[in-house]
Amino acid sequence: MKSEKRELVLILDFGSQYTQLIARRIREQRVYCEIHPCTLPIEKVRAMAPRAVILSGGPSSTYDEGAPLGDPRVFDLGVPVLGICYGSNLIAQSLGGKVEHAPAREYGAARVVVERPEGIFHRFSKRETLDVWMSHGDRIVALPPGFTTIGVSGNTAFCAFGNVERKVYGLQFHPEVVHTPRGSDILASFLFDVTGLSPTWTPGSWTDEAIAAIRDRVGPDEHAVCGLSGGVDSSVAAVLCHKAIGDRLTCIFVDNGVLREGEVEQVVATFRENFHLNLIAVDEKKRFLDALRGVTDPEQKRKIIGKVFIDVFEEQAAKVKGARYLVQGTLYPDVIESVSFKGPSAVIKSHHNVGGLPERMKLELIEPLRELFKDEVRAAGQTLGMPHDLLFRQPFPGPGLAIRCLGEVTPERLEVLRAADSIVTSEIQKADLYETIWQSFCVLLPVRSVGVMGDGRTYEETCAVRAVRSVDGMTADWVPLPYDLLARISNRIVNEVRGINRVVYDISSKPPATIEWE
Repeated sequence: MKSEKRELVLILDFGSQYTQLIARRIREQRVYCEIHPCTLPIEKVRAMAPRAVILSGGPSSTYDEGAPLGDPRVFDLGVPVLGICYGSNLIAQSLGGKVEHAPAREYGAARVVVERPEGIFHRFSKRETLDVWMSHGDRIVALPPGFTTIGVSGNTAFCAFGNVERKVYGLQFHPEVVHTPRGSDILASFLFDVTGLSPTWTPGSWTDEAIAAIRDRVGPDEHAVCGLSGGVDSSVAAVLCHKAIGDRLTCIFVDNGVLREGEVEQVVATFRENFHLNLIAVDEKKRFLDALRGVTDPEQKRKIIGKVFIDVFEEQAAKVKGARYLVQGTLYPDVIESVSFKGPSAVIKSHHNVGGLPERMKLELIEPLRELFKDEVRAAGQTLGMPHDLLFRQPFPGPGLAIRCLGEVTPERLEVLRAADSIVTSEIQKADLYETIWQSFCVLLPVRSVGVMGDGRTYEETCAVRAVRSVDGMTADWVPLPYDLLARISNRIVNEVRGINRVVYDISSKPPATIEWE
């Protein structure tokens, strides 16, 4: 949802792994920004009327054949420009400086001394030393005419530079990463001191604008359908659209048989009784589990669940008279991924297609959250009066427990997994760790081992407990849960869940592992 009055910072992506982080840090300053590929035509850039432009880092060297160089007319827009790493080299090369391969690459922690406390270093003092994070193999050996050095490091003479009159600045290091502790101050200087922006954009102020835009788009006799999963994204999207068009929104919740314990009852109670949404709850457990019978390959599980869901959703949506729109809880990281300058090099697992359903269903897409990150979605949900417990639920995979039930998915094994997973969640919540952990869950392994219970011998399956911390799911660290908590979890699962006699704890981070086992 766009507003003509919104101040926009445009980030041009040259393929950096940190580009999303730049956007996150700018949003944290309460300034609205968007990421677009560096190939965005200059005519479209002008039409967007950005107040400032940021050139991201990237894996290339500016002097390489075929390197992405963008359009140099971006420097003629008359707005401030900040280049980061590759972006700074691009500024130097495009405006008359010189970039070459560095004799020694520089990766990791470094220290930068402020030479001139001006521009992006306006909030620092002369000779102040900053801890920063470097990641580059090139160096600038000559600055363009009119540019001066404003910061140096032990290995990089032109580590930070700028032209105060043109308001164009370059940084060889990455201010957006946590390893540059005062990076937010540098970005704040660029946004507020150099560009003169106002910190007025918040997810809360965004909700009224989004509701108005949906009302403008959906005609008085038109209807919309929404696939409600009970997760944060689809829930906020549904409530937002309900605020806009009321009962002309029909939410479809599909019980696919691989949901968590009590999830069906919780979703129905929350949205039908508390929010008074027009909700259709469909019990299709048998249909999904029949389709999964005998399947053990994780990719095949995902594809089967996705296909059956689409079939069910299409059938139910066809019953909604006047349905013209499909509401999806697409978030900004999904949008960025679909338009990034350099896409992922390998398919780790099947990922939902941004806007994939409408091609089959002939429905127009409404994605009210497509400008927001996950934390911003939660903030928007709070302004809509949604319950805290719902907004801060841990992420749950689309294929549900099917990919946490390794091997064949059967009703009996799902019941075992559901019971164990419920114990993990309840104990993590009792320990007041639930909201500080990205995901905590159980995996049922098709591995049987011998055990002794009472005076009898058992031969039952193994349960793996997983808990990780992450910001966006792209990387994750395993959580060192307290031993007494692990002991309680293990004791309860073995004593209360028939079918499991051994509990192990997963201490793998991502990478090299993934968060889910399948």
